[in-house]
Order: sequence, then structure tokens, then C-alpha cells
Amino acid sequence: MKKYQLLLVVFLTTITAWSQSRLSTDKPNIIIILTDDQGYADVGFNGSKDIPTPGIDQIAKNGVVFSSGYVSFAVCGPSRAGLITGRYQDRFGFSRNPLLAPKDSTMGLPLTEETMADLLKRAGYRTGVIGKWHLGAHPSLVPNKRGFDEFYGFLSGGHQYFPEKWDLQDLSEARNQWDGYRTKLLKNYERVNEEEYLTDALSREAVDFVKRNAFQPFFLYLAYNAPHAPMQTTGKYLSRFPDIKDEKRKTYASMVSAVDDGVGELLEMLKNLNLEENTLVFFLSDNGGPTKDNASSNLPLRGFKGDFFEGGIRVPFALQWKGQIPSGVRFDAPVISLDIFATAAALANVQPKNEIDGVNLVPFLTGEKVGNPHQDLYWRNFNANRFAIRSAGSKLIEEPKKALLFDLSADISESRNLFSIQESLTQNLTGKLNAWKKQLKDPLFLGLEADEEYSRLHPDRFTPDHK
Repeated sequence: MKKYQLLLVVFLTTITAWSQSRLSTDKPNIIIILTDDQGYADVGFNGSKDIPTPGIDQIAKNGVVFSSGYVSFAVCGPSRAGLITGRYQDRFGFSRNPLLAPKDSTMGLPLTEETMADLLKRAGYRTGVIGKWHLGAHPSLVPNKRGFDEFYGFLSGGHQYFPEKWDLQDLSEARNQWDGYRTKLLKNYERVNEEEYLTDALSREAVDFVKRNAFQPFFLYLAYNAPHAPMQTTGKYLSRFPDIKDEKRKTYASMVSAVDDGVGELLEMLKNLNLEENTLVFFLSDNGGPTKDNASSNLPLRGFKGDFFEGGIRVPFALQWKGQIPSGVRFDAPVISLDIFATAAALANVQPKNEIDGVNLVPFLTGEKVGNPHQDLYWRNFNANRFAIRSAGSKLIEEPKKALLFDLSADISESRNLFSIQESLTQNLTGKLNAWKKQLKDPLFLGLEADEEYSRLHPDRFTPDHK
């Protein structure tokens, strides 16, 4: 044990000495920590009282909270497609939550799209993704084919949390949409016999990735499954919340707490390796909390996962880059997850392959630029024929047979519809929305709502001969 501790001290001392020699002009490391279905109110930096998040809150303390931080869709698959490409996903037809269809090369992120990992590899980064993928299970769409050097996690839209529930060796054994939740985890292309609670395993792998790659620029995409259903936790985390009486909320809180521990461990490793000032750390959720499903809270926002009300698309969102951007401040202008790609491209000094919709946020945070990063932000839900636009403090939601207009600067809870009394503003926003619609593509694939229909059209979707 003493020998191990001595070796660890020597290792950390060596890396610290090296990292101190790196110039501030070096390409910074980039980490994205993404939670799944976490409510807007369920972090300390947004006012949570019953779920302490000291690990996550360090990011806010060390950096900037985006009080109007958005994602590009209100459910996970399309939201992740926007995040990883820096483009509105409807530009390339990723408009639905993909099904588990390992034989279908069109069921996921199209090969025309450059991922953030593709981009940063061209700039010399080591790239890794840990956790949930949900951008395609076909062999041509898996992480190691989309720019990632390393992958540890699962391909489906969710997963069981306990190893004893991972009773399928591979997707070749899947016979329905939900069997993807039961597979053993993947390490690159190989299945592994993981023994830890899922969230703890992902945190462990994230810390290890940083430790192993500290000598070079790296990009880590840490995509936690928590606190997405199924609602599963351990006694270690559950025991932290004796005062929460609602059992679902208690379980949810403990799942968030497990993530928070992992975030704290990751930040501590950055500190030990003297990498804090050369690493951007983004934290956000992939969409708003599904309040009935997992007992999350989006207050004071209206709505929940799936909505284009604020509760569906405005998420807990923070960034730290110690010594480079201000610390302990709130940035109130609207930003969107697409901006992470643009920020990474600018700092890595590499030109994206495709035209992107995001904006480099750093100049706005340092004061080099003033004003809002975006004039307008847009959303489309193809299946529901629902659209939304946010322009400055105003937001228009357009649905079949009705429209809703809100002044978010005065009414964050979207309680008062101003549509009938703000005719000129409505016309202006409608015109912008119509122009944006013309740039979009129809969906490339059937989504989760069409599970049975897809299986009828593809009777070989799950067959024993799949390799």
C-alpha cells in the first residue's frame, strides 16, 4: 500500500511539474459534463434547497452560470445531436429520438455531420466519450467511428444502473427497444464485466481518462445516464436524504448526489494535476426535467421535458475556466448548447467542416465583446408541428390552431399570454420563424413514438443472426 501511495505521489508530482510548464496559449482541454433529465431547479447554483450539489456548484463558483442557458430540443436524442455538432439538428434531419436499430445505418447521426470529436482530433486532441451515446447503434455510427479515440458506456437511450441487471452480452441478443438497457457496457468495441453502480463507474472512468491524458490536449464528453429513469440508487446515496418524504423525489435526489460526487472527484483531479487554468468545464442537462417521471423540479419555470415552455428547454448550465473567464458571476443573455462546439472550435483554432449555429462564448464572458451572443434562438418539434423562437426577452410558441407569446424578462414562468395584445411583435417573430423553417429538413428516420411501426417495416430489426 505504501509503495502504491509513493508511486502515486511521484506520478502526480511529475504531471504537476509538466503542466506548470504549459503555456497559457496552449490549446485548452475541454470537458462537457451532461446529465440526463435533470431539473432546472435541482442544482445549488439555481437555488436547490433539498438536494445539495457541492461538486457541481464548484463550477459555478469558479466560473459563470448561464441563467438563460438552453438546449436545442426538449428530449435527449435531438438535443445531443445539436450539442455534438454545433448545429440545429433539424438542419440534417435528426428531429426525433432514435430507436434502437443496430442494423440501420440511417438511425442516428448522419455521416455528413462532423462531431466535436472529429473537429478536435484535427487539432491534435485526444478524445473520449463516457456514458450514454444515443446517436446510433449501427457499426458505422458508434463513437469510435465518430471521432472518439475512447468510449466507455452504452449505445442506447438509457440503461439499468446495477450490474446484475446487465444480463445481455451484446445487442445481438436484443429483441425489443428496451433490451438496450440490459446490455453489458462497452469499452470501445469490447464488452466488459463492470461491477460498480453505473454512475460511479462512469465517474471513475472520467477521472482515469483525465489522469491518463494529462500530457496532451484532451476532449472529454462525460454523458451521465442519471437521473434518467429507471429510478435506481444505492443505500450510500439514499441515506443522505432522510428528510425527503416523497420516495421518488428521494431516489431522484440520491441519483443527482451520485453524479455530484463524480463531478467533485473530476474537478479535484484537475486541481491535483494543475490543469484547472488550462481546462474548460461545461456542465448542463440534456433537457428539462420530466417532473412526473422522476420527481425533478423545473421551478420557477413552466413545463417539463418535451415542452417548448421554458421547463423543457432551459436547463442548469455553467462553465468554469479558471484564470481565463470571470468567476462567481451570472450571465443572463440567452445562450444555447450549440455554443459549446463553436467555443471549442475557436479555442482549438480549427475551422468546422459545416456551417455551425453556435457562437464562441468566451469573448462575451471576458468583456471583449458586449451584447447578446444570439439575436434569436429557434426550436422545432416536427411530430407535434410545434415551433418556438426566443428573441431578446420575447418568446413565441407556435402550435396548430394557437400561438403563445411571453415576455420572459418580466414573466419567467410564462403565465401571461400576450399574443392578442402584441400584434406587431408577433408578426415580426412569425416572419423570422418562417424564414428559419425553410432551412430545415424532414426527419431522416422514424422515432421512439413509432417503435411498433418501425418493427413492422423492418421485420429483421432484431434477429439472432445479427453480428
